[in-house]
Amino acid sequence: MSIRIAGNRGAFYPAECGEIEKMIAHWNGILDQALRDKEILNEKPRAIIAPHAGYIYSGFTANIAHRILGNARPKRVVVVGPSHHVYFEGISGSDFDRYETPCGDLEIDREYLAALKERFGLTFVPEAHEKEHSTETQMPFVRHYEPSAKVVELIYGRIDYTELVPILEAILSDPDNAVVISSDLSHFYTLEQAKQLDNICLAGVAEEDLKILDQGCEACGILGIKAIVAVAKKHGWKTQLLDYRTSADASGDTSRVVGYMSALVL
Repeated sequence: MSIRIAGNRGAFYPAECGEIEKMIAHWNGILDQALRDKEILNEKPRAIIAPHAGYIYSGFTANIAHRILGNARPKRVVVVGPSHHVYFEGISGSDFDRYETPCGDLEIDREYLAALKERFGLTFVPEAHEKEHSTETQMPFVRHYEPSAKVVELIYGRIDYTELVPILEAILSDPDNAVVISSDLSHFYTLEQAKQLDNICLAGVAEEDLKILDQGCEACGILGIKAIVAVAKKHGWKTQLLDYRTSADASGDTSRVVGYMSALVL
């Protein structure tokens, strides 16, 4: 049996399940106390956009989206993220049997992945999956909120966002599926500069407008964001922003910050 090893365990997120569970409980406690209108927590989204930094920085923002995604009770969750460490052309599917997380393995739906590969010409670049955190950081949340769901990990290299559009459309044509688009926002600007740039990303998602996203959104997963926005616009689906913050909220350092956003596609 082949396993997609959790190469970032103990780095981007805790190595022990109990510590992850404590973090999720803490974030949910804050959310339940602070949120006045809790109706949003009852939504059943088709897809979410969630950040992928260290949990101490972006975990709260990601958790909101994953918590709501759990309402949809998907049988299959497809996690889509950019490659940070390996340069390659195309889209690579994680061709393993299981996906390791500190709270237990998730089953990879190899049959479904094989069908996507055949239909869309996906590849498998093993080294791209060894320590890719954009997708891996999402999996403990999937394990917590959708423990019985099968998963598919798709990592994209050098592509045009339009290559993702038909793949996302095909995946979301099945109501048993859900999609996680992984992306952080701007990197290493001052807090004021980051907010100016990130507001472009927020507006582009909220208004489902690719032209806005092209006016300076510096999200590292911009291709995934543009693809899911294009799909939502085409099918008349609604986008809903959930949370925005920066690393300064956790570190206090306003000189070099990273931005984080989460959103729903309904």
